This record gives sequence, structure tokens and C-alpha cells, in this order.
Amino acid sequence: QVQLVESGGGLVQAGGSLRLSCAASGLAFIRYTMGWFRQAPGKEREFVAAISWSGGNVYYADSVKGRFTIARDNAKNTVYLQMNNLKPEDTAIYYCAATVGSERSVAPPLYSDWGQGTQVTVSS
Repeated sequence: QVQLVESGGGLVQAGGSLRLSCAASGLAFIRYTMGWFRQAPGKEREFVAAISWSGGNVYYADSVKGRFTIARDNAKNTVYLQMNNLKPEDTAIYYCAATVGSERSVAPPLYSDWGQGTQVTVSS
């Protein structure tokens, strides 16, 4: 079955950096656009970034543009999220997800498979 396993979360001070990874198995990774979402306590899950199957097209939420970078390594079936200049409002559980849609697929229901999430906490 499909498995998406996130790692790399943790506690960091404001202004710091983290790199999240998501290892995929059980799916034809190269056929999928991969996305990152996040969910803070009491809030809805929100889109963060997505990358096309080739890695040639990326799309970001305005709130992270210029600070976060999404990338993928199809040889390793892994997608990454480099997060720089982190802010307390970035605190959330971060999820990776797979979709057959484009990199502009921002709605969670468009994604068919999800990881369990990794916690990111940014202290002020």
C-alpha cells in the first residue's frame, strides 16, 4: 500500500531553518505531483507548496513564498521542504501528500494519499 513518511520536524527558534523530508513507497512516484500542507491547532489544513512530477514546476502559498523551497528526488522517491526564516506562525503539523493533479492543486481533497505528519514548532 501507499506510504508517505515525513521526517525532519522539531523545535526551532524564530529565524531558524528546518528541512522536512517525505519518503514515498507503494506508488509510481514519478507520476504524482507532491504537496506539503500544514495544520495548526484549531485551524483547517492549509496548502504550503507543491511540485510537479518532473520538479520543473512549483507553487507556493503566499505566506511562505521566498522562505520555503520545495524539491524532489525521483531517484529516491523523496520530496523535501526547506524552511528558512521560520516564524512562530509556521508552527503546525506538516503533511506531505500526493495528487495526480497539477502543482496548483491547493485543496486537500484533490490529494489521494497522505503521510502521518511531522510537528514543527517555532519559538519566539
